[in-house]
This record gives sequence, C-alpha cells and structure tokens, in this order.
Amino acid sequence: ATLPPMIRWRAPVLEADYPVDRDLYLDGRGLLLQPSFFCRGTPVVYRDPSLPPVLVYPVTHTGAPEFAEPGPWLGRLVGHTRSAVLQAIGNGCTTSELARRAGVSLASASQHASVLREAGLVLTLRHGSSVLHTLTPLGGSLLRGGAPLAMS
Repeated sequence: ATLPPMIRWRAPVLEADYPVDRDLYLDGRGLLLQPSFFCRGTPVVYRDPSLPPVLVYPVTHTGAPEFAEPGPWLGRLVGHTRSAVLQAIGNGCTTSELARRAGVSLASASQHASVLREAGLVLTLRHGSSVLHTLTPLGGSLLRGGAPLAMS
C-alpha cells in the first residue's frame, strides 16, 4: 500500500500535513495508520498514553460517485428547493454545509434533510451535536435519473 500525498515517510520520521506544527513521539508504542472515508482535509491524531497512537487520514475521494446535474425533471418531481438540497448533499455534508450549498437557512436545510431521510433518500449519522448527511443508494439513483451506480 502507498501513503497519500499528505503523509510522507522520511526515515526515521513520518511527516503529515497537519493544521498545527507538532511532534508526536511514539516511545516504542507503534502507530496505527487508519484511512477514513469520513475524514476530510487533514489527518487527525488520537492519543491515549496506554495505547498506540492512531493517525486517521482521508482516503482519496476520486472513486466516490459524482452526481451530475439531474435536469429540470427532478425539481418538478420533488420541488426545486428539495431538489437543490438533494443535489447539495452529493457525497456528504453536515447540516451547516448543506444550508450553505443549497442557499437555504439552517432550519430549512434540517427540515428538508428530515423529509428526504423519511423518504429513504438520505442517511443521517449523528456524532455528538454534529450530523453527517449522505445519499442512500436510492437517493443517488434518483439524482442519476434511475441509472445504476457504476462500480469500479
């Protein structure tokens, strides 16, 4: 396996693009490298003095499905705002990101996501006070006009 561009091995140091400059000393504990679909942007380090540290880094999202503009029929089917919300969810986003992408208020984004979730088009995962909205296979199929997702 190869490392993503944001992580580089320069013996004896593993370098990672990180928001702050810091050194992590392993003290013989090892390091677990964990790719994550849900980690975006920069890697994250989890530390516990009794366990090996974990470096979670984002996977390359080039293989993730990209949803093309579905056309005016989707707006006629579910309403233009709800169509915009469904398209804005795309490959996943928080409610705040959804509101910004769709150009609606936070309350409106939350309400539309709830309706789409009840219809089986969106899956919402909660983590503390944050939520991540992603399309279900049915939601993705609707955006593609019923075309199945091409698996690579």
